[in-house]
Amino acid sequence: MSILINAALLYALNAWPTWHAVPFLTPRTAEVLGLVNASLIVGLIVNVVYLAVTSPPIWALGQLVVLAVGLAAAFQIWNVFPFDFGAYSFDWALVVRILLVVGIVGSIIGLIVQFGMLIRSLAGFSRPVPRPRP
Repeated sequence: MSILINAALLYALNAWPTWHAVPFLTPRTAEVLGLVNASLIVGLIVNVVYLAVTSPPIWALGQLVVLAVGLAAAFQIWNVFPFDFGAYSFDWALVVRILLVVGIVGSIIGLIVQFGMLIRSLAGFSRPVPRPRP
């Protein structure tokens, strides 16, 4: 399911209708699009690898890569903040900033956990990752 979602988001952002169709995104969105696309592509590739490989070290390494690229994208979005919510009466900018902080903190925690899982799996202290049911 994740593969399909990432592919659909890539298509929506870059082919149709593109990010230009979203009224609250500014032209500065182009500055974050590279890392956002990279995050989606990495997630797509890692999930395709997971379909073929159930090795715990590969699983942990894949999660580390996905989290690292996602974290870089979140920091870039924080720094550029390509949103303009001026037409809305509610303070959506604050909500987006809070969600970005939650995502960044969660990604940092996830990186720490997955690094521990990688070390643990390389030391032989983990079971194979179960294959998803079709």
